[in-house]
Amino acid sequence: MPKAQTKDTKETTKVKKEKTKSTKKEFFDHLDNLTVLELADYVKEFEERYGISATAVAAPVAATGAAASQGEAKAEEEKTEFNVVLKTVGDKKINVIKTVREVTNLGLKEAKDLVDNAPKPVKEGISKEEAEEIKAKFDEVGAVVELQ
Repeated sequence: MPKAQTKDTKETTKVKKEKTKSTKKEFFDHLDNLTVLELADYVKEFEERYGISATAVAAPVAATGAAASQGEAKAEEEKTEFNVVLKTVGDKKINVIKTVREVTNLGLKEAKDLVDNAPKPVKEGISKEEAEEIKAKFDEVGAVVELQ
């Protein structure tokens, strides 16, 4: 059977919670005053002590130091969203304009402006399959597109 809590244990628990909150605040105040190098030392210590990796956590905190390693990590992961960028138009400009209109549902003037101002993104944030289909359509009409 569970023991009944007495008034003293409730007060002790309340005091412990208040103490924990103040130490958390003090901890984060301390972190706010650290340099990036000092913070990196803390991160290494956490990794060694607790066997964790802070690569995803450290990126926003120490953006200057982790930017290069994070960029490499993103390159290793497979992309899920692609951008189709029209690089060059080729000889069949009218057919390219038609393809732009088909792919984007733009009006004639907007599609012509996009083609005239190449290199320009045609479609952004799409799946790999859709990007490949769009690339094939542009290849058929002689335009050069790049998937990013």
